[in-house]
Amino acid sequence: MLPRTHTREPHLSESQMGCCCDQNDVGESLTEPLAGDEAISAVIFVSDFSAVTISPMNSHFMALACRDTLRLIFQKLSVADLARASCVCRLWNSVSGEEDMVVRAFTSPWRIKEVVGKPASGSFWRDNGIWKFAISHRISRGDSVTSLAVKYSVQVMDIKRLNNMMSDHGIYSRERLLIPISNPDILVNSTCYIELDTYAKREVAVLYLEGGPESGPASTLNLSTLSAEGKRRLINSLRRSMQVDDGTAQYYLAVAEGNPRAAFSEFSADLRWERQAGQS
Repeated sequence: MLPRTHTREPHLSESQMGCCCDQNDVGESLTEPLAGDEAISAVIFVSDFSAVTISPMNSHFMALACRDTLRLIFQKLSVADLARASCVCRLWNSVSGEEDMVVRAFTSPWRIKEVVGKPASGSFWRDNGIWKFAISHRISRGDSVTSLAVKYSVQVMDIKRLNNMMSDHGIYSRERLLIPISNPDILVNSTCYIELDTYAKREVAVLYLEGGPESGPASTLNLSTLSAEGKRRLINSLRRSMQVDDGTAQYYLAVAEGNPRAAFSEFSADLRWERQAGQS
């Protein structure tokens, strides 16, 4: 009979058996961040979750409980990797959710200089694809969806889709259109403004090629100062957009005190009311 072989189980201390969330108190006492190659190794460790299992037995575990070290590492992560890091434990979630951290991850791939404003929802930062950015084009006389598509080298359907336009006539009731960005180089060293566009019905990081967003109700016009030609163009634009006669267009423009966008909104609201009343 062969002699029985005894194996000695390795002894694990209580601190080694704890989870990452239990290490906060220990991590707070560590203030020295990793340096040089150690920090780079830690970045690889954090970003490659498919190959590494986070455990107290990892050699860098205690260092990765230090907030300063985590900031050094997380600032090198992409938006997707930062989101994964936030799921590891409370400490990592706290550091990865810091405003400067998420803004840096959002802007870094496009080399944007600054993002102005705060989104209404924190989920805005979770995706920084090129579709999250748009150019603000202020509509002027002679503009059409087709001409803007040619000017900015984008597809007509992409403009309509971004602005929730059912037809080309929708351009006449708006002051601006959001234009999809076809060349990412335009974002380099730029300043973008986070805005909730009422027509697009989404939050977008808007790029103004000339100046910045205007303050105040720029859409309100003083009809008494417009020339006869200017009034005629304005009425024609509203008439085509609403598909009504001149008298109706003039009425809603007067109700809205010269604001074409508000005039169209008032007309749409009345139209919905009439349809609901007819169905009741």
